[in-house]
Amino acid sequence: MKNFVFSEAVVMAGLRWTIVLIFMLFGLAKFAEYEAAGVAKIAAHYPLFAWMYPLWGESGASNVIGTIELLTGAMIAVGAFSARASFVGGLMGIFTFCVTLSFSLGAPAFWEAGYGAPFLGSTGQFLVKDAVLLAACFAIMVDGLRRHTAP
Repeated sequence: MKNFVFSEAVVMAGLRWTIVLIFMLFGLAKFAEYEAAGVAKIAAHYPLFAWMYPLWGESGASNVIGTIELLTGAMIAVGAFSARASFVGGLMGIFTFCVTLSFSLGAPAFWEAGYGAPFLGSTGQFLVKDAVLLAACFAIMVDGLRRHTAP
């Protein structure tokens, strides 16, 4: 094992395809009733998404969010072959996780009742993982930018 070294390309591929899997699974789930109801508990009261619910209802709003997630995953996947797609997909992922992390501001049950910070409640446990996913998308975006500007 002493001579075994992971190349940057192997590390980026692992990161890329894991993020693609996450976007695909979460994006597809948004088309299911159980997920649409779960998303609505937070998103229907969030200014960035609240306007969608009166227009399209719970399922329609969730379908839009799911479509955006599927497109983001697709762009990140295509980014394995296109530096520009990697940059755009990574940027889309950054935006996605900045939005989901912003839900933590005032989200119900972010901190565990009776304990407070730093003890995460159910919503906090669900959202805090998005910090590492944000960092992964940032790495994918930077990789795309670096490949695009490389000689």
